[in-house]
Order: sequence, then structure tokens, then C-alpha cells
Amino acid sequence: MAFSFALQATSGKARAGKITTNHGDIQTPVFMPVGTLGTVKAMSPQELLDTDVQIILGNTYHLYMRPGHELIRKAGGLHQFINWPRPMLTDSGGFQVMSLAALRKITRDGVKFRSHIDGSLHYFTPEYVIEIQQALGADIIMSFDECPPYPATRDYIKKSLTTTLRWAEQGLRAFSNPENQALFGIVQGGIYPDLREKSALALMDMDFPGYSIGGLAVGEEKAEMFRITDFLHDILPQDKPRYLMGVGTPSDLLNNIANGIDMFDCVMPTRNARKGSIFTRQGKMIIKAARYKEDFRPIDEECSCYACTHFSRAYIRHLITMNEILGMRLATIHSLHFYQELMSMARAAILAGNYADFLAEMLPVLDRIVE
Repeated sequence: MAFSFALQATSGKARAGKITTNHGDIQTPVFMPVGTLGTVKAMSPQELLDTDVQIILGNTYHLYMRPGHELIRKAGGLHQFINWPRPMLTDSGGFQVMSLAALRKITRDGVKFRSHIDGSLHYFTPEYVIEIQQALGADIIMSFDECPPYPATRDYIKKSLTTTLRWAEQGLRAFSNPENQALFGIVQGGIYPDLREKSALALMDMDFPGYSIGGLAVGEEKAEMFRITDFLHDILPQDKPRYLMGVGTPSDLLNNIANGIDMFDCVMPTRNARKGSIFTRQGKMIIKAARYKEDFRPIDEECSCYACTHFSRAYIRHLITMNEILGMRLATIHSLHFYQELMSMARAAILAGNYADFLAEMLPVLDRIVE
């Protein structure tokens, strides 16, 4: 397979690199929009390309449920099915299965669960999750893991970690498509540094081509998340990519880039945008606010996205307050453009060796509400 990772520059612990896949290169740090069911909500593939999205994420659990991995296999894989020419990543489905607490039972070798759609019974084993993801055909796929709840006792996290590491070994043995896909291991261990270290070292012994960090951004204080990613920086190998799953706000991304994270995904920019909460370089804009009713400026006067170069705050506010689909689409286009631009700016700062200055300049702005 063409998969590889090249570390190109560092600034403090922040890293700039290049991931190579069969569907193209990915410049890191990178944010991956979430296409849960094979589509990034409110966006067409061409609009994603126009926004310079490098890679998108699909969800194993939801695609297994609908339309089914066998149908996608018959279509030629997810790239063909959704007409996406660039790299794709699929998650393990572990988070979704574990969130069905009332509908699932964890066993030594997998998880029995009932569909959230029709109550039908299903069984995910580590081997079956790999089989599903091989049928989907994403460039980067994940080992099956148990994503423990927060809060959870240390004893529970320790037992859960033993399960996740066993499943990682089983999934690795079942993986049979290294020519076309890269299988990442998932580091678990909750907020306990020693368990995180145990997880990382065990996965490194299995020699995965990349490492995901799961079980964060699940309710813990942000300081705890940053403490764990900072701790893992010196443990995980420098020559392989690090992917922090399910994160997050713009400031979360920048703080974790400072801790050596290369890859991110989150539904936040698209979900928030559809509800009228839009990320900008001046902070977060609640576009439904009355003060924008007669504001004929663009969302962001420095932004070159389609929404900002063609429409006003007043018009987008009108559309969203009326629940018009176009309003949701324009807000999403802008927020995803902003996320891609933020990653590009972070990368440029790392390459220039001044990421700390960039971070200090951006953080006070990103979390405020635009007036």
C-alpha cells in the first residue's frame, strides 16, 4: 500500500506532516468532517472539494445498519458509492455501540446489541468489525475498541483496557487488506496516565501504522484531555500519525495540536452550523440573534467561502430562523471552510517555527461570542 507518514516540521510539540494514501496525500494537522451515513450533512462532494477538505470520515456502525456493508461492497466500496475521490477514514463503531448502554451486552469476544432503529439483535466481534470496514474500503480503518463511559472507576477502565487490547490483537490477525488500507490501533485508558501508557506500549508492540486516541471528550474536564494528549506525546512514536477521535471546538484543536496531535474529527462544525451557531475567526456567531436582522455584512469579512462572498448575515439569519435548507447549507459551508483554514494556518505556523505565538494570538479570540 502507498500509506506512509512523513514528519516534516515541529514547533515545540506541534507537528506538521504528510500522510500518503492510495487516494492522495493529506497535509497535517488535518480536520476530517464527519460523513456518518456516507454524506457530510448539507454538503455535496463537490462543495467539500471546493472547501479543500482533504479527508472525510464514515461511521462503521451506521453504515452497517443502513445501507449495509455488503451493498457498499457491491457498489465498489464507499469511495465509489458516494463519489468521493480523496482519502476516507472509518471509525470502529465502538463509541456508537457503547452508547447503546441499555441495548447492549459486552462479552469477552465482542458486543451483543440491539439496533437503535428496529430493535434487531446484532453481534460485533473485532474480526467482524474489520470485515465490515474492509467491505467499506476506507483508506484508514480502526480496531474495534470498548469506549468506556465517563466517569468510570479505575478498576472498570483497567478491565475495559484489557478487553480493548485483546480485541486489537484479534482484529489485527483478521485484517487482510494491507495493500489498500491502514489499520490504526486505539489508545484507551481513561484519565489514568499509567493505563494510557500501558495501552500505547502494547499497541506499539503490535506495530500499527498509526495510533488513535479514544475515550476523551466524553465528559471530562478539558484540562484532563489536554493532560492526557500531552502525556502521550512522548510515548507514541514520532514517525507515525496520531488521531484524536471526536474533537472538537477550534480551541480544542489548537491546544491539542500543541500537544502533538495530527488528525481530528468532530460533528461540531456541521451540527452547530445547522442550528445557527457558526465558527469564525472573530469567535462564535449565534446567527439567529436579533442584532443580525439588519446586518448586511458577510459572516466574516476576511473569509473567501461561497457563503461569505455571496450573502449577508441578515439573509443567512432569515433563512435559518425560517428553517430553510439553504441557510443550513450556507452556515455549514462557512464553518467547514473556517475549520480547513484554521488547520492550514496552524500548519503554516508550525512550518515557520512560531506555533506558540500563533496559539497565543488565536485562543483568546476563538472562544468568545461575536458581538
